[in-house]
Amino acid sequence: MSSHGLVPPALFLCVGVLYDRHQTRLVRYYGGSVSTMPNLPTISFSSTLANMSSPGTSSFLGEFLISVGAFQRNSLVATLAALGMILGAAYSLWLYNRAVSGNFKPDFLHKFSDPNGREVSIFLPFLVGGATVR
Repeated sequence: MSSHGLVPPALFLCVGVLYDRHQTRLVRYYGGSVSTMPNLPTISFSSTLANMSSPGTSSFLGEFLISVGAFQRNSLVATLAALGMILGAAYSLWLYNRAVSGNFKPDFLHKFSDPNGREVSIFLPFLVGGATVR
């Protein structure tokens, strides 16, 4: 449960930092942002990995134990849930790739800058909590 209180807020903070810099939430404008702000994509990638319940993150244990218990109880429902987790992970990676990589758009990215010290200090508790296994 603690993972659900740490990982989604970190992702929302990443979106908030991007919105604060550019005043739009349209993903097509963010392509190539890794070249102008290399630290925020690193932060958002670690949050995306935790969102996907990658091994070594706080989300993995909960998802794994729930999946094992669901397969013991009802394998059809557990299979559908596993398919949902796979599709969610694929979407997370697709969105990250589209927002960070891709063609550099200098018309839209000229005012981007990496997170400042205040924003990094806000990100740190979420990153440490989301990346540790309990």
